[in-house]
Order: sequence, then structure tokens, then C-alpha cells
Amino acid sequence: MFSDEYWMERALVLADKAATEGEVPVGAILVLDNEIIGEGYNSPISTCDPTAHAEIQAIRDACKNVANYRLPKATLYVTLEPCSMCAGAIVHARIARVVYAATEPKSGVIESQNQFFEQDFLNHSVKVEAGVLAPLASQKLSDFFQYRRDQKKKIRTATKLAQEQKKSS
Repeated sequence: MFSDEYWMERALVLADKAATEGEVPVGAILVLDNEIIGEGYNSPISTCDPTAHAEIQAIRDACKNVANYRLPKATLYVTLEPCSMCAGAIVHARIARVVYAATEPKSGVIESQNQFFEQDFLNHSVKVEAGVLAPLASQKLSDFFQYRRDQKKKIRTATKLAQEQKKSS
């Protein structure tokens, strides 16, 4: 039996893959009976698909692999707290447990914004474990966004220099 940390490390590898493709570094895997049945990473930009979050990609992959749209007894490991879209998909897929690393203060709905899984209207209960390898996941996100800010700053500086050279010519 592998630990939550073990599986989260696997999800973090997928987050790295997203980052190398210029996507926000979020990775997700679905585990059933100590085996990965689905995996995914953020790819909404490259796929031109706003629903291509890591969780959705992992759920689609798992459902295809087990030939069922329900995933009872499965655990979803994701490197960032799920948003409302992903939380809804988790409930519809009947995933038993969600383990996530970093919180998402702006749009996370498991603990940060609205405690989605605790709503009375839901017809499925999801167990949650938060904070598994959170410092590592948070650092990946911070590094990614710092890199993006640095790149934008370089572009602005280069553009400004080019405009100044053009004026002085």
C-alpha cells in the first residue's frame, strides 16, 4: 500500500509536464486498488478547451480505462485545490476521496471559498485530505508565475528599447 505522499509525488510530475508546455502546473492522478487508472495535467491553453483542467483530464482518462463513468472507491490526487467545475465532476463521477496539495485561495471550493463537498444538496459524499506535499506544490506554482512575470517584464523592456531606438533614428 503506497502512501498519499507517494501518489502526490506522481501528480507533481504531471504538474511539471504542464509547466513545460506553458500551462499552470497542476497534475492529477486517479488511483484504485493501489494502481493508477487515470492521469492528467492542466492543458486548457494548448487544447483550446476551458474544461481541460488536470482533474477533468484524469477523470476522463480513468473512465475510459475502466469503461465506466462512475469511479466509486477511487482516490483523486491533485496538486491544487479543485475549482467548482472540477468539484462537480468529482461528485458526478462518484469519486470516494480527494487528496490535494496546495490551497487555491481565489477559486478553490473545497476549503478556500465554499466547502463544496459539504453542501446538503449533493447526492454523494467525498472524503477530503488537504495539504499533502503542499509546500512543494505551492513552490512549483510560485516559480511558474514568477517566471511568467519575468518573461513579460523582459518583453516590455525589449519593446520599450526598440521604440526608443526607433525614435532616435
